[in-house]
Amino acid sequence: MTPAEPHLYLQAQIRWHRLEIAFWVATLLPFLLFKSYLVLASQIAITGLFALSLDLILGYAGIVSLGHAAFFGLGSYAAGIVSKHGWGEPLTGLVIAAAVAGLVGYAASFVIARFRHLALIMITLGMGLLLHEAANSASWLTGGADGLQGVRMWPLFGYFKFDLYGVTAYTYSLAVLFLIFLAARRLIHSPFGLSLRGIRENPVRMPAIGAPSRAHIRKVYTISAAIAGVAGALLAQTTQTVSLEVLSFQRSADVLVILILGGAGRLYGGILGAVIYMVARDQLSGFNPQYWYFWIGIMLIVVVMFLPNGILGGLARFGASSRAKAA
Repeated sequence: MTPAEPHLYLQAQIRWHRLEIAFWVATLLPFLLFKSYLVLASQIAITGLFALSLDLILGYAGIVSLGHAAFFGLGSYAAGIVSKHGWGEPLTGLVIAAAVAGLVGYAASFVIARFRHLALIMITLGMGLLLHEAANSASWLTGGADGLQGVRMWPLFGYFKFDLYGVTAYTYSLAVLFLIFLAARRLIHSPFGLSLRGIRENPVRMPAIGAPSRAHIRKVYTISAAIAGVAGALLAQTTQTVSLEVLSFQRSADVLVILILGGAGRLYGGILGAVIYMVARDQLSGFNPQYWYFWIGIMLIVVVMFLPNGILGGLARFGASSRAKAA
């Protein structure tokens, strides 16, 4: 490969495709066709952002995490606590949440960068459980099992109140998701993003070609933690509640399932997985509140068996096969 070829490859990847534009235009449809589902749509946008943060470390750097909810919860509590103590400005809350989660993620990254595979799974799981128990014990700060009380958000830009219908919540969440997606897209389609994919494939060989694996892992893990913190802050701000559930293992497991469904390492995989998972949960829990996880389990098994690279991976393979036959 000549020195110019990676540059040309990145330039080709960063161009917007028609399907991408159509996807983001489709995110505006709830305002027109599904107004009664705007609250659910805001939850999907927040979950999609959380899945995007996990995709950066799992799909691109190969860092498996079963405790990613730790950063989501840190962001949620940071925004909630700041609001409870008198500062309910939403955008400032996002910055504070990103800073808190990012700092903790940076500190944790020095441990994360030293391990791979099973050891990494256990370490991230342990970190998540420790933070969950710490939040439960510090009831004077977090409210413990009763949740954080007294979260009050100011109107967005001093004008748009967080209404019960979810109009402001979805607009706000979608805008934040889109802006962070743009940044993540630029990051992935850069030399740094290429290095991450190389580290995922062979972390031992990458330093030999000038890509320090551990330093890159620390960077992307910190970025991922900060984005997860923003997602947690969005949840706290749009619902004006914070509970221990934001730090639970269940949330970490759910976002991993979402990413597997959509397809890891594709940026849109986490967002698409969030749409499918959240809509399925909403419909199935209404149909059968006790056993809706049964159907989610079946869906996951089918996807893993027949679409091992997720739904987007299956669609990409089908498209490539169709183009090959046409040629």
